[in-house]
Amino acid sequence: MDYNFNEVEKKWQEYWRDNNIYKVDIDNSKPKFYILDMFPYPSGAGLHVGHPLGYIASDIYARYKRLKGFNVLHPMGYDAYGLPAEQYAIQTGTHPAITTEKNINRYREQMDKIGFCYDWDREVRTSDPEYYKWTQWTFIQLFNSYYCNQTKKAQPISDLTTRFSSQGTEGLNVACSKPLEFTAEQWNAMSEKEQQEILMNYRLAYLADTMVNWCPELGTVLANDEVADGLSVRGGHPVVRKTMKQWLLRITAYAERLLEGLETIEWSESIKEVQRNWIGKSMGASLLFDIADKDINIEVFTTRADTLFGATFMVLAPEHELISSIVSDEQREAVEEYVTWAKNRSERERMSEVKKVSGVFTGAYGVNPFTGAKIPIWIADYVLMGYGTGAIMAVPAHDSRDFAFARHFNLPIIQVVAKPGEEPSDASQWEESFDAKEGVMVNSEFLNGLTVKEAIAAMINKVEEMGIGKGKTNYRLRDAIFSRQRYWGEPFPIYYKDGMPYALDESKLPLELPPIDAYKPTENGEPPLARAKNWTTEEGYPLETNTMPGFAGSSGYYLRYMDPRNNDEFVSKEANDYWQQVDLYIGGAEHGTGHLIYSRFWNKFLFDIGAICKDEPFQKMINQGMIQGRTSFAYRVNFEKMAEYKTWEVIKDGKLGVNFVRDYKMGRRRFDFYCQEKNIIIEIKKVSSLEKVADAYEHIADVLGCKLLLIPIRQVLIDEDFTEVIQKIKDLIDGKDVPVFEDIEQLKKPNLFVSKNIPGREEYGDPIRIDINMVHNDVLDTKEFKKWRDDLSDAEFIFEKDKEGNPIYVCGWEVEKMSKSKFNVQNPDDLVEKYGADTLRLYEMFLGPLEQSKPWDTQGIEGVYRFIRKFWRLYTDENNEFSFSDEPATKEELKSLHKLIKKEEDDIERISFNTVVSAFMICVNELTDLKCNKREILEPLAIMISPYAPHIAEELWHQLGHDDSVVMQKFPEFVESYVVENNFMYPVSINGKKRFDLELPITLSQAEIEKAALAAPEAAKWIGDKSVKKVIVVPKKIINIVIG
Repeated sequence: MDYNFNEVEKKWQEYWRDNNIYKVDIDNSKPKFYILDMFPYPSGAGLHVGHPLGYIASDIYARYKRLKGFNVLHPMGYDAYGLPAEQYAIQTGTHPAITTEKNINRYREQMDKIGFCYDWDREVRTSDPEYYKWTQWTFIQLFNSYYCNQTKKAQPISDLTTRFSSQGTEGLNVACSKPLEFTAEQWNAMSEKEQQEILMNYRLAYLADTMVNWCPELGTVLANDEVADGLSVRGGHPVVRKTMKQWLLRITAYAERLLEGLETIEWSESIKEVQRNWIGKSMGASLLFDIADKDINIEVFTTRADTLFGATFMVLAPEHELISSIVSDEQREAVEEYVTWAKNRSERERMSEVKKVSGVFTGAYGVNPFTGAKIPIWIADYVLMGYGTGAIMAVPAHDSRDFAFARHFNLPIIQVVAKPGEEPSDASQWEESFDAKEGVMVNSEFLNGLTVKEAIAAMINKVEEMGIGKGKTNYRLRDAIFSRQRYWGEPFPIYYKDGMPYALDESKLPLELPPIDAYKPTENGEPPLARAKNWTTEEGYPLETNTMPGFAGSSGYYLRYMDPRNNDEFVSKEANDYWQQVDLYIGGAEHGTGHLIYSRFWNKFLFDIGAICKDEPFQKMINQGMIQGRTSFAYRVNFEKMAEYKTWEVIKDGKLGVNFVRDYKMGRRRFDFYCQEKNIIIEIKKVSSLEKVADAYEHIADVLGCKLLLIPIRQVLIDEDFTEVIQKIKDLIDGKDVPVFEDIEQLKKPNLFVSKNIPGREEYGDPIRIDINMVHNDVLDTKEFKKWRDDLSDAEFIFEKDKEGNPIYVCGWEVEKMSKSKFNVQNPDDLVEKYGADTLRLYEMFLGPLEQSKPWDTQGIEGVYRFIRKFWRLYTDENNEFSFSDEPATKEELKSLHKLIKKEEDDIERISFNTVVSAFMICVNELTDLKCNKREILEPLAIMISPYAPHIAEELWHQLGHDDSVVMQKFPEFVESYVVENNFMYPVSINGKKRFDLELPITLSQAEIEKAALAAPEAAKWIGDKSVKKVIVVPKKIINIVIG
């Protein structure tokens, strides 16, 4: 029978579902293995071929581990909260839950068609109340905890209140928003509200005024990675910076543990480095600078305390709280204007635009504590409030941004570090700053002559002695903003009493998202939940109207998979002790500073409170590369550029006896063509444009004493040889009078597209992206193109010809990220329908190493499809009937099989899936040549291909006579003796030049090899009557006979 993949795949997908083949439970008789994909956000577009890449890889590994005897947990779910569903709700009035459910059903249908081995009984959805009950529960634990720096773990906030009531803040060493000091007596005298305000300074989940990215159109706060160039990534809406009261998570308390934990996990070094940089640990000093003529000081953090003698000015972040206290009356207006401008720029923009210098003087001066010099205090957007203290001492001689700022505003530059052996120089004359972290101190009094490292230590000691500073470790990491002003997210389990937040009792969870009649913020700017009726506790206390951000539900979802139907615990001790943590996590590297760092923080907190048994969530992680789209382009003719091109082709290279220059700049204007020798200017435009500029051009020509010719596009394009235009140019060259501009009928331009390889297309063909489904082997289906959009229905084409002389339209192409907006999305459903799921699975792995990005190319899938059919034919005879022999396998057949067993084991373990596909192709070719139909070979082969192509494997396994599933089998054992080579083919050289090959048993001694080589007939031919001086033998390498 022929291989009918549609029937086979449907049959076995139903079998797996009906028999719950992939269901998994705790089994202490087997070693566990937990493999996980990053769960998807179910968008309306569904999956494209790039999405399943990681899913297929994890599925192969999960199936392989199951065959190797592991109890494999391989679940799937949905990160179901998200802004797109809410935006759709705002536009259409459709509840986000309805849209999300529809999208999830689409995703599930697509995933089922590809044949993944997920245990769907463990599915989770972050928008399901049964799930987000535990997101809310975790938030309550964070709210009711603080971080003790001495024990290096989270502890109950009740421990802190007990301490405060007996000893106040004396000896307190905890993570906090700002240091506070009070006695036990003062604490005990405080009202409940005052005590709650104090505790907010220490809670791991806390409320605070913070600077945020606010998008009025979306009505919500956006994370930094959701903003680009002052616009929201989704929708391109304007984003402003403003201060708002927000919930935050004190992730900064875990900064050191997050760094230390990176050394214990098997992640790529690149992702580890991304997180190290994001956490941004730096060792330095905190210093106090007095403000001249004011009883105020400014704290700065610096990693280079050694350079303090070179500080010639100070810079504050635009958000610094002291600005209003120190700015002079003369500078107040300029400062307010600059601060308003700078605050609306994202931190990403401020950090990346290093070449743009901007700032404003406050009118105030600080005092350098060592030189006593008054140094001006400026405000600039390159200083960030979230790093250090939001204030810097600027040392322009030794910092590139300070140097550029000093140069721009003409501020002093003093060298304080020199290369060893070099004399100091006038830094104001330097071309760039000297940023080296090694050198010798100069112009620095008691530090002179010390190395940089020595000087840093000496200066820190000195400022600590003086009481104006201390050594300090700083982190770039910021506390995570945890609230969003939108509807479609987890409600906070928080109510307000006397204006202070309190956590709901855990028995009230889940606090479910209520129905509302509109999804936009209220008229007075409150979040959509403020529209909900009776959004209060039973006692009438108002509930929080913000919702949690997208990363709330994804920060602990991997734990819930362990015990998804437990209504009493987030995860039971039995389940967590068995599954422990994710052994292999597969997902995109783009989540390095988002989900991957938040989930590590979330996990460490849950570990601290004893809810789970492991400190890290994902022991090993692989970041799959991106499957990029192959975007197709058609080229719309730009008629002005086309006319210019045609004219240039006639007049260039002195073809009319004089030389013209193209795109000639004269003052502030540019002209299409200019001939210096004859002083001629030529400009080509459409008639309407020439009518507007004719007078101005004639004036310029008169002033410059030039001859001018304004050519309408029509005159060039309506006549293929445009002889009339050429004659006018020739007449100008000859000094004849030619009308500057002849007003003729406007050209009615057709909707014209030029094929890729037509000469000049690069100059006048403007590329537009087109749907790849209309393009086959880069040739456009012009009929489909004209149907694609209304504005293309009248399209006309300039064709080229194929090898047979037929007219064709060839498209251009470019490799880009796959997205709907680029029309380059390849739907996996279409490929499954045409080639089958097994072919798709094999092909996605065959494209290249998992970690690398690679372009999608449908042309290559044909080869994999042929392989699948060839694999099927191994199991059938010449009549297409299944036929198996029980005869023992031959030596050659066993060797081919066991080479593959070894290759598949080794390569899957090292996540090299593409090389396994290649090895299968080699093995199948060898077995086909051997006409192998031995059950001893074909049974293990069916098991081995099942991780990659489970449908065909299942069908062939059952055709071999088995009733159980191939999924439940054991991976074949590798037998080394089957692949050991008994002979070695030696290249034999005469006087160093290879003359022949000689196959010899590998068991021969060196003397026996030498004897056999000299006895070979080929050797006698080359030796002749010459004597053998020696024979050089390198066993299993070479033989060299030296004659003379």
